[in-house]
Amino acid sequence: MEIDTTEIVKVNAKTLSIHMKVSDRFSAKLLSATGTVLKDQDDGYVPSFMPGEHYGDYVILDIDIDTGQITNWKTPTKEQIENFIHGED
Repeated sequence: MEIDTTEIVKVNAKTLSIHMKVSDRFSAKLLSATGTVLKDQDDGYVPSFMPGEHYGDYVILDIDIDTGQITNWKTPTKEQIENFIHGED
């Protein structure tokens, strides 16, 4: 006889992977060490230095559940940040 049953099994959850579609509505502020706003983008594409294959429309973040750290973040280059500030990204 075939029956349906549910078995509870402990697993070690590690990563929360978030994909957010912003569709040309990406907003971000880039602040200096003193809090001065260097760039305030209210509406636009996801910058190319953001992680994942986002095609300018998605924010893709992998977050370590234990530490809260974004694990797929790669430090942008000086040029990438300058391009973001000047709207050349």
